Amino acid sequence: MVPTPPSYHKPLVPHHPVAASSPASAATPREDPTPSTSASRPSALAAFHMRIAPAPSKQPGQSGAAPEASDGPAPTGQHGSGVGLALFGVGLVNKALFQSLMEENGCCLLYVVEDQLEEVERAFGAEFLAGTRVLRQQDADVALSDQRVSGAIICSPPEEASEMVIDALRAGKGVFCERLPSFDRQTAEACFDEADRCGRPLVCGFYKRFDPALQFLYKKVRDSQALGRIHRISTISSTYPAASLSFLKTSGGIFYNAAVHDIDIISLLLGESAPDTIFSLGHAFCADMAYLKDADTVAVSMKFRSGAIVTLDISQHCTKSCDQRLEVHGSQGTLRVDNQNPLGITEHGTSVSIYSQTQADRYRDAHRELFRHFLRTLKGKESPVITKEQFLWTIQVAAAAEQSWRNGSAVDLRNEAIDSSVIKTEIM
Repeated sequence: MVPTPPSYHKPLVPHHPVAASSPASAATPREDPTPSTSASRPSALAAFHMRIAPAPSKQPGQSGAAPEASDGPAPTGQHGSGVGLALFGVGLVNKALFQSLMEENGCCLLYVVEDQLEEVERAFGAEFLAGTRVLRQQDADVALSDQRVSGAIICSPPEEASEMVIDALRAGKGVFCERLPSFDRQTAEACFDEADRCGRPLVCGFYKRFDPALQFLYKKVRDSQALGRIHRISTISSTYPAASLSFLKTSGGIFYNAAVHDIDIISLLLGESAPDTIFSLGHAFCADMAYLKDADTVAVSMKFRSGAIVTLDISQHCTKSCDQRLEVHGSQGTLRVDNQNPLGITEHGTSVSIYSQTQADRYRDAHRELFRHFLRTLKGKESPVITKEQFLWTIQVAAAAEQSWRNGSAVDLRNEAIDSSVIKTEIM
């Protein structure tokens, strides 16, 4: 049974101002600053050894709120302070999230749980591992039983994540699931229900709703009604660099790895949980993607009950730089989020890329704010803004988009319940 559509008439995320990465191109009123997208920053790897906590000692019976966390970079010489965290899975960690974990001084990494030790060494560097404890997956209970650990960051593939999510929740840990807790709707619902039963937060990685530019757009479209009635929304989401084949094998494909984030944003902007009708076209230009029976380029069209028409243009790869744009057309005007870079220069037809921006660069602010939101949920300051109903509807729409592409026909969500578990079984 399809869940009751949730209400989206609440703030996109709790209001915590985000410092812009690059100066605004024009002056704006103080109470309504226009944000910028993330700019490239120096790597924080050199400072990570300051952030690693010492090896654990048994401290049974400890409980209570996690220590206060601040939102600035870690001061030099800080050791083991802040919210204790355990990281499960390293190979699929998003680089922007990885940097947030290293820079944030309100937390400390106590454990890394990963069977592929070379992945740990590649991610951290051997010189940075002296103060943290690295465990294999079979010893995960050691991390979950440590009372100093307040939160678990799950970066495992969705087909493996749900069991880790539930184990962590039952151990009394808050959970940040960097990807999807499951492809299967019923399993994902069980994860959220377990979080409610245990009284611990479950935060899912829909990072785009934390992007400063998209937050600003949301306030204009939903709160201020600046565009009047929404007629059309179009998005372009092309990633750079191309994801590795090993990642693509476990990510769930283009609909669950990429389209799902745009679907989440569209639902929020329109205030509607799901479209009435959805139709998708796609193709695998890369031979490896064809071998996986997946697409690397798709176009998704959706018609919502309000009349709004939405188009998603999604590609798993770009040649020079990521391409991330969004336009909202309403009865009273248009707002557009464009590609931005610190130089402020737009190139057309040049042979050399002026500025190459990766997906991690573009959404660095978004990942940082999502991670800080998770830390605040661990301390009880906020509830997870991504609700169970929102998440379930989003993967329901992603499943319908994939079904439309595979069957070559439109899917009517008014009359059909889409079984995402069946769809994923066909391609895994």
